[in-house]
Amino acid sequence: DCERCQCHSEDKRTAILYTLLSQNLNHSRGGCSPAHRRCLCHQRRTVCLRTPHITCPAASNVLVKTISFMKNLPSFYGLPPEDQLLLLDSCWVPLFLLGMVQEMVTFEVMETPAPSMLKKILLDGQSKRQEPERTQPTLAAVQRLQCCLNTFWTLDLSPKEYAYLKGAILFNPDIPGLRAPLYIESLQQEAQRALHEVLQPLHPEDQGRFARILLISSTLKSIPPTLITDLFFRPVIGNTDIVDLIVEMLYE
Repeated sequence: DCERCQCHSEDKRTAILYTLLSQNLNHSRGGCSPAHRRCLCHQRRTVCLRTPHITCPAASNVLVKTISFMKNLPSFYGLPPEDQLLLLDSCWVPLFLLGMVQEMVTFEVMETPAPSMLKKILLDGQSKRQEPERTQPTLAAVQRLQCCLNTFWTLDLSPKEYAYLKGAILFNPDIPGLRAPLYIESLQQEAQRALHEVLQPLHPEDQGRFARILLISSTLKSIPPTLITDLFFRPVIGNTDIVDLIVEMLYE
């Protein structure tokens, strides 16, 4: 099927490199499925949730709990308002994904159904004038997301580990434009120190767990906000800016 596809023409070398990297990634992460490695075209296919009526409410519930976590942190509200917004914009995705892991929210995707020929004819040009075209998640992007979630589930974190790790993720002093980066860094160090201390009685035999948790949590920051928005929230909020909604939820 792929004899004439883009993968076997000008992008052939890219496709080969992608395949090799994907195989190495899947081999190093036991939870990743090795299926669908035939060519890059398959990975580029757009997908959507198989059961949005189930997954979208579950994701919305996780988002509400994520915002509630931030609301209950006096140290967060003690920051300048500008820093609060910068932290919120930068950290809501990894915090949301950590909540997905904690709440054990799973999901399946399917290939995006193609619109019928009649619908294309009737809506051609009209939809472009009414609203901008929405982006669709690709299979490759969703597989990377599922790999991150699966890897986190293998850690089997306790509630205290989740709480302190969320604090370490939220208080990120490396965000450009912060007015109080030193204070935010001290908050991050405090959260990391508390996480390290709670690991001693819970996992005394696993000396590398602390470093492993921080390393795996860094993968959550590589997931683009557009993927999370398009996959879990776009079916509900349409073209509304998700960050505007989160800010409203935080300060309501």
